[in-house]
Amino acid sequence: MKHFLFCFLIAMPCFLFAPRAFAQTADRIERLLEQEQVSYRDAALLVLEAAGHLDPARQTSADEAFSFAMERGWLPKDAEANYDARLNGLSLLVMRAFDINGGAFYSLFKTQHYAYRAMVYRGILQGRSDPQMFVSGDLLLYTVNRALEIGSGE
Repeated sequence: MKHFLFCFLIAMPCFLFAPRAFAQTADRIERLLEQEQVSYRDAALLVLEAAGHLDPARQTSADEAFSFAMERGWLPKDAEANYDARLNGLSLLVMRAFDINGGAFYSLFKTQHYAYRAMVYRGILQGRSDPQMFVSGDLLLYTVNRALEIGSGE
């Protein structure tokens, strides 16, 4: 009986809070899809969650995710949390967070320029794009999804 009670007390919070977590994630994804331009803080939160760098049991804020990425040099040096994310800055974040291998120049310099080029070469970024273009919510979700596919294939 003690064993059952112990398991019940441990499992109960999972059943109570899990639906709320899924609803929050769905709301956040829906909000991202509606955005024409995503900030670096929102991009950092999604990318770091998808890459497994954030603790899923802990509710991490977008500001904490942005700070985490900046401390590690995974974002451009001039990036600010509320600035609109550019494609080359997102490329650097994705390449570093997912630990995707790039070309020789990316391996040497690890800059946003070479990260963008490596993502185009690897097929993560497809179609017409410009490294300076702003990142929309749907482009962010598409890019993270492609990075997950490429990362799991390595």
